Amino acid sequence: QQLTYRELNERANQLAHHLQKCGIGTESLVGLCFERSVEMVVGLMGIWKAGAAYVPLDPSNPESRLQYILEDTGIKVLVTNEVLLGWIPKDIKTVCLDRDQAML
Repeated sequence: QQLTYRELNERANQLAHHLQKCGIGTESLVGLCFERSVEMVVGLMGIWKAGAAYVPLDPSNPESRLQYILEDTGIKVLVTNEVLLGWIPKDIKTVCLDRDQAML
């Protein structure tokens, strides 16, 4: 998939506004769990534009490692794709860029 810079910027801005509505801002940590993709770049830029820092979560890591990272960092919001939701605890708010794009 390809995006123009304008499309990338628009999608990142939409995500940033959504994250800010969720209480994300300066000094917040947001998880980012993607395979390398356009969505990963959108997520990264959106998190930065919201003023937060991202915590990379590699979906190829064992589930126990990912769980440890979430607990250790205290992440409350995770940006990901719907296909990767299976291991995420219910108390973590998820923003799925593929599923939630219409509401962003």
